[in-house]
Amino acid sequence: MSEPLYVGIATSTGDGRAGGQARSDDGLLDLTLAIPKEMGGPGGATNPEQLFAAGWASCFHSALKAVAAQRKTPVTDSAVVAEVRVHSTPEGGFTLGAALHVELSGVDQATADALVEGAHAICPYSNATRGNIPVTVDATVA
Repeated sequence: MSEPLYVGIATSTGDGRAGGQARSDDGLLDLTLAIPKEMGGPGGATNPEQLFAAGWASCFHSALKAVAAQRKTPVTDSAVVAEVRVHSTPEGGFTLGAALHVELSGVDQATADALVEGAHAICPYSNATRGNIPVTVDATVA
């Protein structure tokens, strides 16, 4: 494997997702975490799934823009909504599932589908999760 282009570093302290802190090594990310109400927690603060969803949505959006530029396909507006879902396992553990919803304008549905497929092929988050968790990806032309 080649040398990394970048290494993101974050540390979790305290009680992890149950009121602990998450902080990046440069201090730009510094927040308290909370278990969502839907999982029996107090809510009121972000959680790891929201952070993962934000990272994946942003990364996928950049991949989409790169694919559109590479293919010289102008897109007038776009957004990516990432849903990261927590599921229980029969063994009492947890697993993730995800859905990526891409909204595009300025292209037809076939072009939107092709751009999304291209982005899913190059996005690092998509590549890391492929075959590990269920993921659906769809495109909507506005």
